[in-house]
Order: sequence, then C-alpha cells, then structure tokens
Amino acid sequence: MYKPFIAVIIPAFNEEASIGKVISDIPRAFVQEIIVCDNGSTDSTALEATQSGASVVSEPRSGYGWACLKGMEYVDSWDRKPDIVVFLDGDYADYPDEIPDVVRPIVEEGYDMVIGSRPLGHPQPGSLTPPQIFGNWLATSLIKLFYGYKFTDLGPFRAIKYDKLRELQMEDKTYGWTVEMQVKAARLGFTTTEVPVQYRPRIGQSKVSGTIKGTFLAGYKILWTIFKYL
Repeated sequence: MYKPFIAVIIPAFNEEASIGKVISDIPRAFVQEIIVCDNGSTDSTALEATQSGASVVSEPRSGYGWACLKGMEYVDSWDRKPDIVVFLDGDYADYPDEIPDVVRPIVEEGYDMVIGSRPLGHPQPGSLTPPQIFGNWLATSLIKLFYGYKFTDLGPFRAIKYDKLRELQMEDKTYGWTVEMQVKAARLGFTTTEVPVQYRPRIGQSKVSGTIKGTFLAGYKILWTIFKYL
C-alpha cells in the first residue's frame, strides 16, 4: 500500500507551554518529519521542541509567513522531498491527531490541497473570537465572489502536495500567509477541499487575535492579499 512521505511544519513564537503537547499528539506512524520554526522566541520553545523530537530551525524575523518560509527552505534542502506538507500551529488549539483526516483527501482522492475547517468542525466556545469569526466569513465570501472557490475558513491547519506548494511561490511574510495560499491555489486551478476539524482555546495569549493591533493588522493584510492577486 502506498505510504506518502509527510512532513509537518509548525511555526512557533513563545510556545514553551504548548509545543511539547502539539508534537506528542502528532501520529508518528503517519508523519515522517516534524519541523518547528522558532520565530524569535524569548522562552524555551526551541528546547522543548527539540526534546520532544522535532527538528528546529530558527527564523528571528518576526512574522508567521517568515516562519513558514524558513520551514519550507529547510525542507527544500533535503535530498528526498516530501509528498505532502502539513501546516499546524504550535499553540495546541488544533488537534494534531487529526492529521490523517486532513491528509486523507490528498492520499485517497488526489486533491492538491485540503483546509482543516474549524467552522465545519464546531469549535469549542471561546476558541474563536468574534473578529476571527467575522473575518473568516468576510474573507471566504470575497474569495468565492472574486475567485469562484468556496472555502469556509482560513484556518492554519492544512495539507498540500509538496510540488503544488512550490508552484504557489509563496511570498507573504506576516498575516497574509494562509489567505495567499488559498487565493493562489484558486488562481492556478488547484483541486481543493475542506474537512471538519476540532478547535479549542489556545494555550497562552494569541499574538494576533489577542490584541486590538494584531486583529486590525491581520484583517487589513488578509483583505489586501485577496485584492492583490485579482
């Protein structure tokens, strides 16, 4: 039976209390490589990740996209490239043991990309703030209107074929990473689908939705990205 080579990329900033839990919940029989991209943490995130069995790369430039790009750069250096890359947050809001469910449409049905949808999975109370809920609705509605692709979420938990990920030529360094991936996938005609995933309140304070400034900047960048690629 075909067993794909799956790598997980986890961007992380000051997640020492959660990163070990995230890594320990990843099904090791299903995932071959785990990369934590330490995005300039001032705590022991990198140490906790290493002790939990992940490979750790450092990206001191602040930004979610910077961390993801560093993870991709590390994967690019391998002689054997993965078949599928999974992106997952380091705050333990996602459920890493659902990776097989997120990857399954790629392995069994040949999809190019799968988004783990939190709205479809009935997130726990308090796990998504009202601005996040509204922002997701607005952004996905605009993607459907302008690009003809139906999404319900810009969630960070997602899987994509490695060759398709490289084809996207990802550029965003900060808050627009997830929406850039979805907009570019739509523009290039990738086959995409969503699967419901669970979601719980994160460990620690969000660097984006936990502050007024972060919420505003993320909203602005997401909308700017949607219109940028029209």
